[in-house]
Amino acid sequence: VLLAVFALSQGTEITRIPLYKGKSLRKALKEHGLLEDFLQKQQYGISSKYSGFGEVASVPLTNYLDVSNIVDIQQTVGLSTQEPGDVFTYAEFDGILGMAYPSLASEYSIPVFDNMMNRHLVAQDLFSVYMDRNGQESMLTLGAIDPSYYTGSLHWVPVTVQQYWQFTVDSVTISGVVVACEGGCQAILDTGTSKLVGPSSDILNIQQAIGATQNQYGEFDIDCDNLSYMPTVVFEINGKMYPLTPSAYTSQDQGFCTSGFQSENHSQKWILGDVFIREYYSVFDRANNLVGLAKAI
Repeated sequence: VLLAVFALSQGTEITRIPLYKGKSLRKALKEHGLLEDFLQKQQYGISSKYSGFGEVASVPLTNYLDVSNIVDIQQTVGLSTQEPGDVFTYAEFDGILGMAYPSLASEYSIPVFDNMMNRHLVAQDLFSVYMDRNGQESMLTLGAIDPSYYTGSLHWVPVTVQQYWQFTVDSVTISGVVVACEGGCQAILDTGTSKLVGPSSDILNIQQAIGATQNQYGEFDIDCDNLSYMPTVVFEINGKMYPLTPSAYTSQDQGFCTSGFQSENHSQKWILGDVFIREYYSVFDRANNLVGLAKAI
């Protein structure tokens, strides 16, 4: 998964999975000179090619997810056999656990959470995510909503397309002026995306409004001394305002600040990634096809 799972609770109805940044299995095997031997000893079926991840084989997972009877031991996963680029070479994760709708799943495979729902292994057909701002104590809760991770009330947003967790954003404003998503747009809530991603023209408007300047690598830099003077960016979703302060939409590293907004040239959809989820506790309700949002602690 994107963040290494170190512990699972013993319950079979409400499962809380603490998420921590940790060394991936692949990296650990490689450091000890065991990776090549491990891969050679495994026997897998015919693979299929997937854009961005090379060749992926569907195999029955018989150990790792067989915990407290939460998942069928025949849960099918995709195993990469060839990988272009260096995505998994330097990443601190072993793979990606898909939690979207089954319409996005590979042929003949049932997503993990759908297996849980089908076997009535969760108290409710929903899961929720709290993402710690420091990246140390995040939490994935299966089958329940944990009020200790948010303040106020949850605001519910209808899912518009049952593929990704997609919904309508009414507008994006700064100081009451629409700077993006004029007339409404579609957005996806995605824990697997680190930034706030949107159409190039919208993102450029926002970068200019917050005073970000593009560097030679294509990233947008921000003067760290200006954070206290920068504007709040507000997403209006289903009639409710979700403000993001400068400290929320910028990242700081060794005295340098960069914008948390990123452009996408090939899609008109927005992706509300970790920048947004760190600020707003997120509930993914499959039973009612809703997304719930509340201010995170």
